[in-house]
Amino acid sequence: MENTTTVQTPLSPEALREHRKRQIHRIAYKVLLYFVLVLCALVMVLPFYWSLITSLRPKEEILKLPVTWFPSRFTAEHYAYVFETIPFWNMLGNSLITTGVGLFTNLFFGSMAAYAFSKIRFSGHKVIFNILLSSMMIPGVITLIPTFFVLLRFPLAGGNNIVGQGGIGFYDNLAAVILPGAIGVYGIFFMRQFFASLADDMAESARMDGAGEFIIFFRIYLPLVVPGLLTLGIFTFQSGWNNFMWPNIVLQSPENQLLTMAFKFFKTPTQVDYGPLMAVSLLMSVPILLLYIFMQRYFVQGVALGGVKD
Repeated sequence: MENTTTVQTPLSPEALREHRKRQIHRIAYKVLLYFVLVLCALVMVLPFYWSLITSLRPKEEILKLPVTWFPSRFTAEHYAYVFETIPFWNMLGNSLITTGVGLFTNLFFGSMAAYAFSKIRFSGHKVIFNILLSSMMIPGVITLIPTFFVLLRFPLAGGNNIVGQGGIGFYDNLAAVILPGAIGVYGIFFMRQFFASLADDMAESARMDGAGEFIIFFRIYLPLVVPGLLTLGIFTFQSGWNNFMWPNIVLQSPENQLLTMAFKFFKTPTQVDYGPLMAVSLLMSVPILLLYIFMQRYFVQGVALGGVKD
């Protein structure tokens, strides 16, 4: 068996200088890239760091000049003041109820509607879907007053009669927060992208075997769009958890208030109590942070798959 050796031709001085030049360019590019990425990361983390430090520094140092980036001592007095001032656990429970119910209804009904629009060819399905999409162009502020009166005059709710007279409907009730966002057009559109990327042959084969649409939806297609459901769940949970303006309109009783409504207890027209305000903000951000930490892989995968065109 013959031994073969590879003889490397030495580079010429010009080629060697060009090779070193390319290496220097690659190293400089990586250094510049990491510098920009670290700078962007610092810019993104800075508001969170400032909120955390403000919630842990003494009250007399919050507005002290010149600005210090590290407190002289750490204190939990602002967090203690929060729990003393507001019914924190009751607000937290109400927020979990409204967000959890809204999460379930959006995922369940949104995925069912998306399956119907993508896999069932019923008369006028494209027209109805386009009408739904066009409704996304209407700013939510425009629908606030009509939605309020619909909930206020809802028949047989809150003392109303059959024609919606005599009572307050769903006003000052957690249902007033849940019902308007029970199912969103964006969720239908988002999930339809996932169902549209799946082959229609599976549904046709199942129909030939006598399976109904509910069986086809739950047993065949739904397990294949789990990444999309998880991604939509993150969006829906974040939207419901951070809902601020609408609960302040329809909820008045202390026992029905949400955690987002706690900010008004620490802000008046003449004064802002920044320490407790930052403490409430950080306490509210904990569920969102935990959700992103544990669901990050599914979130990235769902966003990537959600970009499939019909």
